[in-house]
Amino acid sequence: MSTLTPLRGSARVVVRQHRGTLRIAGLLALAGAVAVIGFALWTSHVIDSFEAGSCEASGLSGTACDQRIVDFSASMSLFQRQLTYAGLVLTVLPGIVSAFVAGPLIARELESGSYRVAWTQSVTPARWLAAKLAVPTVLLVAGVTVLSAVLGWAQTRTATDYPVDWFDAPVFGATVPVVIGYTLLGIAVGALTGLLVRRTVAAMAVAVVVTGAVMVALVNLRSSLWPLETTVGTAEGRLDVPLESWVVDLGRVTASGDRLPTDVCWRGGASEAREARCMAERDITGWFVDHHPASHLWPLQLVETGIVLALAALAVTAAFRVLRRRTA
Repeated sequence: MSTLTPLRGSARVVVRQHRGTLRIAGLLALAGAVAVIGFALWTSHVIDSFEAGSCEASGLSGTACDQRIVDFSASMSLFQRQLTYAGLVLTVLPGIVSAFVAGPLIARELESGSYRVAWTQSVTPARWLAAKLAVPTVLLVAGVTVLSAVLGWAQTRTATDYPVDWFDAPVFGATVPVVIGYTLLGIAVGALTGLLVRRTVAAMAVAVVVTGAVMVALVNLRSSLWPLETTVGTAEGRLDVPLESWVVDLGRVTASGDRLPTDVCWRGGASEAREARCMAERDITGWFVDHHPASHLWPLQLVETGIVLALAALAVTAAFRVLRRRTA
């Protein structure tokens, strides 16, 4: 209890120092959640009204329904864009968090020398840094969890003709647990950068670049974090791939199992006979599709989150070592 009391006191100081920023962030988060919920409820009403009418979004329904179908399609497209924008905000949030922690939270105090006041009031450097990390960690983990849940609920209101794919970057990156992992990574990278750079603006820039680079690298590696499933079909047959699958690679396959590009025997203006001759010469027997079915969502999420949390732990450990070395 005696160890926690000074930490709580330091955390209260951090909250008081940045209460303006915290209030603005809280209001923005609340406004975003209300907007997403409002759009989702409005979309449900539009879908129910459309389905209750005599017009359908597909098929022949007469000229009297044309305008209503156009309006319905525009409404669904608008809702999908709003979900994409909301997902993008959560996806880029770790970079913003990293900049805030690196600059205003850490580097500004080191640059101005105000940290000495805390260190001369029975607050050790390690406890000072722990308080700086504890406040954004608690608030942000709670906030992104709620926002991700609201966004996930809103995505279930999407009409079937306008799906939101689980593997799209704004959807996958805004889903718990990976969004929490990246948020913690942003906090950790920001703390380490602030301690190393010790200049507010420079620290913010470096933190954003480093956090963004890690996120981009993992997004590019995402499809390889869990074994792909492969479906093979004949040249004339239909590939049995689930509709919600994330198709990673597609191409031709030979009798010996070799893989070739999709256009290996297709050239603009080529006749069917020439294409058939090319396929016979290359011994092409069908198609292959490498994909992640929807059931791979959670394995991919957990593996990526584990990697991100490991990187965050390394950054936090490095931050405390840097602080200890500079205050020894």
